[in-house]
Amino acid sequence: MLLTACGTQAGAPGRPCTEIAALVGINVRITPSVAGRFADTTSLEACWNGSCHTYPFVLSPATTAADSTCAGTGPDDTCSAQVRETGGKTGFAVIPELPAAPVRVTFAGETLTVTPKAVYPNGPDCGTGGPQVELTVDENGVR
Repeated sequence: MLLTACGTQAGAPGRPCTEIAALVGINVRITPSVAGRFADTTSLEACWNGSCHTYPFVLSPATTAADSTCAGTGPDDTCSAQVRETGGKTGFAVIPELPAAPVRVTFAGETLTVTPKAVYPNGPDCGTGGPQVELTVDENGVR
């Protein structure tokens, strides 16, 4: 009986939960049309419960899946995918204490209120990985 439970954790019956985690914080996605306006190192300000803090982070080139090939259709066959840069930028400000409640965020000279939501890296039956929110920056501003 003890051996049948090895390697599994709480979750849906018959479905093990891994110990994968999710970073807590704010993801920033900058579209190609405005990416040239941003340096590779930047920061944002986040405020809640009467306190504000600045969080630095690095912007990296955004990528997307391009060409893919598969060596068959069976479960033991392999597939590969190439990635290509989109011209955009992406970054993540790690904010361990970020609440799943309204937060005032200032980025790129714009201030907006967002509500981070819990993410479930293994699905909802395996528990939360903490709250995250994504900001998108394009020619219309920050949203």
